[in-house]
Amino acid sequence: MKQNWYKYLAVLMLSYVMVWGFLGHIPRQPVLHETARNLYFHVPMWFSMFVMLTISVINSIKYLRNPLTVIDDKAESYAYTGILFGVVGCATGSIWARYTWGTWWTNDVKLNGAAIGLLIYFAYAILRGSFEDEQQKARISAIYNIFAIALLIPLLIILPRMTDSLHPGNGGNPGFKPMDTEGAMRIVFYPAVIGWISLGYWITNLRLRIRKIERQANEA
Repeated sequence: MKQNWYKYLAVLMLSYVMVWGFLGHIPRQPVLHETARNLYFHVPMWFSMFVMLTISVINSIKYLRNPLTVIDDKAESYAYTGILFGVVGCATGSIWARYTWGTWWTNDVKLNGAAIGLLIYFAYAILRGSFEDEQQKARISAIYNIFAIALLIPLLIILPRMTDSLHPGNGGNPGFKPMDTEGAMRIVFYPAVIGWISLGYWITNLRLRIRKIERQANEA
């Protein structure tokens, strides 16, 4: 049970979020109305993405210092899980935009930054598939991974705060303070962040186990 703590945590937290997130009370806000419940899904996706990509780049730095295959596998797997959360984050954000802004996508600096950021990481996946030599692939991918997250941070965090943006808390727009600090939403939002991050850790561990089995099969 100690080895599977993150599985129980993910199931417990996300079950709670699914039930209370759809049925629990939320404050009534103009324009947002019931779509505010997407706060429990859309925003935690980006939290989870950043956590996964941060762990990935930490392992990339470790690999450059100590080139072990198992470290490169971790960097790759966490990066792919981060990309998955980024794609789902864009999808849930697009749905939210449709019902609040009236369009699936708009020329918003944060939306465009998210799209560019995902393209950068799609290129990471393509880069890894373009090398046959394992050590060369791991080394170049590790270097690319460091530059990728260095570009992602200004695209999603810095630039939206410096220019006009429809997103709350960016470009002079007020944040969700009147809403997301209300206890009724905090007690769902924080477990949602923990739950989605735990699920990301679970997904990554499954991928690492598959990679280990594949390597053992190739060596046999």
